[in-house]
Amino acid sequence: MRQRERRQRRRADGRDNQERWMITYADLITLLLIFFVVMYAMSSLDTEKYKIVTDSLSETFRNGNPVLEGGSGILDGEQGLEGGNAENSVNPGNAGEDQAGGNGQGGTGSDSGAGSGGTAAGSVEAPEEQDQPSARELAFREQETKLAALMGVITRYVQDNELGDQIFVADKPQGIAITLSDRFLFDLGRADLKAPALPVLRQLSGLFGDIGAVVSIEGHTDNTPVSAGSQYNDNWELSGARALSVLRFFLESEGLNPQEFQYAGYADTRPAYNNGTAQGRQKNRRVEIIVLRQLQEEE
Repeated sequence: MRQRERRQRRRADGRDNQERWMITYADLITLLLIFFVVMYAMSSLDTEKYKIVTDSLSETFRNGNPVLEGGSGILDGEQGLEGGNAENSVNPGNAGEDQAGGNGQGGTGSDSGAGSGGTAAGSVEAPEEQDQPSARELAFREQETKLAALMGVITRYVQDNELGDQIFVADKPQGIAITLSDRFLFDLGRADLKAPALPVLRQLSGLFGDIGAVVSIEGHTDNTPVSAGSQYNDNWELSGARALSVLRFFLESEGLNPQEFQYAGYADTRPAYNNGTAQGRQKNRRVEIIVLRQLQEEE
C-alpha cells in the first residue's frame, strides 16, 4: 500500500511540473499582445489632418521662390522669424484673405494648427511685404544721404581753399558739425562778421536750403572774462551775439527759412579743449554750425 501511494504521488508531482511552463507562456503571450496593442494605438493617425498638412506643404514648396532671391517660400527667413506665431510661419497670407476664400478653417480651435497652412484645396497665398519702411524712416534715410553729401562737399571746399586751420567738419551723433574759428569770423572781443568770412558763409547757406533738417548755430568762448571796455557784460552775451550774427546773415542776407534755424550761446561751459593753455583757449573760441539729425514735424 505504501509503495502504491508513493508511485501515485510521484506521477501527480510529475504532471504538475510538466504543466508549469504553460503559465509562463501564457504570461508572455499576454505581454506581447499588450505591447502590440500599445504600439498600434501610438501609430494611428488622423488621416484627414495629415492630408491637409501634407497638401499645404507640397503647395508651398511648389510655389515658393528660391531663398537666395528673397522669395516667399516656406524657407524665407524674414517671414519665418518675424511672423510671431505658427500661423504666419506656415501661411504668410493675412487672415482676411483666408476667410474670403471660404475655407472655413481659419478660426481658432483644435484644428487651427493644421488648417492654417492654406485653404481646403491646399492653396497658399503669396506673402505680402511686411517690412516696408514707414514714410518717416524713408525721410530719415533720405536726410542721411543728404548729410553725407553735405559733409563731402564742405570737406572738399575746405581742402580746395586751404581753410583746414580755420574750419573743421565732423560727423557727430547729433549731426554734421561745422566748426569755425573766432579769428576767421570776428575780431577780438567783437561779434561783427569779418568780410573774409562772408563768402564761406554764403557757400554754406546754399547747402542748407534743401537739407530738410534744423540747423543749430552755437557760440562758444574760453574762460577769459571780457575786457572792461567791452560792450558785452560777460561771455554769455558775447557767445550769444556771435551766434546771432551768423544766424542773421543766413536769414537776412541769404533769405533762408527761419523755421529751420536755432541759435544759442554757451559761453565757456562747453569747452572742446583745455582752457589751461593758450592754444586750447584759442580753439574753444568758436562758432559751431550743426545740421541736426532730426526731421521737422510734418504740418
